[in-house]
Amino acid sequence: ILFPLTAPTLYFSTANEKVELLPAEQRRLLKWKLTTVTPNVVKHTIARSHFKVTKKSSDWLGCWGHHMKSSGFKALAEHQKLNHFPGTFQIGRKDRLWRNLSKMQLRFGKQEFGFFPRTFVLPQDIKLLRKAWEDAGSRQKWIIKPPASARGIGIQVIHKWSQLPRKRPLLVQKYLHKPYLIGGNKFDLRIYVYVTSYDPLRVYIFSDGLVRFASCKYSSSMKTLSNKFMHLTNYSVNKKNAEYQSNSDDKACQGHKWALKALWQYLGCRGINTTLIWEKIKDIVIKTIIASEPYVNSLLKMNVRSTYSCHELFGFDIMLDENLKPWILEVNISPSLHSNTALDVSIKGQMIRDLLNLAGFRIPQREELLSPCSSASSSSSSLCGGSRERSRVELSADEKVKRAFYLTQRYAEQDFLSSVLDVLTPEDVRVLSESEDELSRRGDFERIFPAAPSSRYLRFFECPRYLNLLLDQWEQRHWSNRTKGIDLLRTLCQRGVHLGTNDPAHMVSNNTISSTASTQLLLYNLCVRVCTCVCLQWSKCSYISRCEAQRQDLVSPSRSRYTSLLASVPGCVSVSPTVSHIVFCTLQSVSQPSHRGGLFRPGRVFSLQPADVPES
Repeated sequence: ILFPLTAPTLYFSTANEKVELLPAEQRRLLKWKLTTVTPNVVKHTIARSHFKVTKKSSDWLGCWGHHMKSSGFKALAEHQKLNHFPGTFQIGRKDRLWRNLSKMQLRFGKQEFGFFPRTFVLPQDIKLLRKAWEDAGSRQKWIIKPPASARGIGIQVIHKWSQLPRKRPLLVQKYLHKPYLIGGNKFDLRIYVYVTSYDPLRVYIFSDGLVRFASCKYSSSMKTLSNKFMHLTNYSVNKKNAEYQSNSDDKACQGHKWALKALWQYLGCRGINTTLIWEKIKDIVIKTIIASEPYVNSLLKMNVRSTYSCHELFGFDIMLDENLKPWILEVNISPSLHSNTALDVSIKGQMIRDLLNLAGFRIPQREELLSPCSSASSSSSSLCGGSRERSRVELSADEKVKRAFYLTQRYAEQDFLSSVLDVLTPEDVRVLSESEDELSRRGDFERIFPAAPSSRYLRFFECPRYLNLLLDQWEQRHWSNRTKGIDLLRTLCQRGVHLGTNDPAHMVSNNTISSTASTQLLLYNLCVRVCTCVCLQWSKCSYISRCEAQRQDLVSPSRSRYTSLLASVPGCVSVSPTVSHIVFCTLQSVSQPSHRGGLFRPGRVFSLQPADVPES
């Protein structure tokens, strides 16, 4: 255990390791729900840690299964962990992936989101496709894909409009006709990405992966477009070719499947900067995960009791063009873990073992499941958690004040944002210690978000989240000296701060955030939320417009300056001298007649306490 008074996690060993057995009363709790898609590599890993598989029991701890409807996640108990998040089909379905990436490209430009080929979703985009088709000319190749298929099923490369199917939904993309070739063959990369949490967002990438080659030498001739062994790199397609050559050596550059590390060595020997390619791939991964973030977090709050219950492995398919620029092809939310060769076993076996350790499986806390612990030995009791922290859904009023304060600071300077670490609340300590403990179990995974350079990605989030800001600032302060940060968290955990405290040193209202400032910023945060709900087009509200011009005043609030700013909007807001009482009058610019007679009609006055502030 990295931090005192925190929950221990189960350890998953390699085939050659000998580990100490848990006491019998704990081992009987190690149940894994078996499904029709649980891969053998997972079965072997959990068996080494003495899990028993079950099909009917409801008190299982882990499950590796199909993605399910969002409402199905409501059935998960707080001690159960499933290998999916609700809503990840937003990048797992090809049509949703391109829609979401296209929205990001529209907002932030091709310089930031120019890593996917131009894409059309049919039938909605048929007119746009027709125009693009005509503009591109007869030499342009297009690739068509079903929106929710896998293993290369239904994929074709075409160049004639008459070849386009009309009666089913399709994805049509400009074909990347100048790929980087090795030995004359086209290839793509399977990159394994693991997300342990969406709020805060924590993303890991595995150091190894697979390089999958087409089994026929590449040609750009139109006559070859029907040859799937030339234009598709899917293993499930190419294994049917009599000329396909397998490879069992994870260090060898031979056959039609290599280890990713073997590719980096091959390219490095030819003077290619593989570190730069890898950094570009990580950039693509982070931005793509962020594109799904608002949907997943919304569904998590509606359908999942505990953030502990979800984690997910993604398979990113990446292709390099002739200039070695990486392009995203698709994202798999149930990547194949079948291990048909020694190469597959070597890479996927290590990856799954490290993934399960990262996941942080715990022996259940529920009293009905842990009743034997009450009479067990002290060592057994410690395995059940003892005085460890328990999941807390409700935030204290003080923690809500701090969240609201920093969530209004989107335009603040770095020096100000770093103050989020000056006073650590119990929630802060819980999240930071959990993140550091998780990072210590990463094995051959690398955490790419949050990381030292992750600040540049915060602007891509549709909604700013306090915990992302907290972890980002923690990384900036401690990435070069993690030991110092860990020592600080150990001290705080030893004092039980993460379990809840009334110590004024860990209450923001008694420290860096003055009463006046917290009141004003809470007010601003609430005004924006009410404007969003009531006015719908809040950017047209006179209050928001005035405040947009005075962003710096909201970052470093001055009571007189701020009050005069509010007073300049007639009938808008009045602030009482006390922190606990906010008097709020609805904007006169409410544009929806249906709201004028309701709670937010002009002139209506009501009170709010700090505890009423939304959590995020």
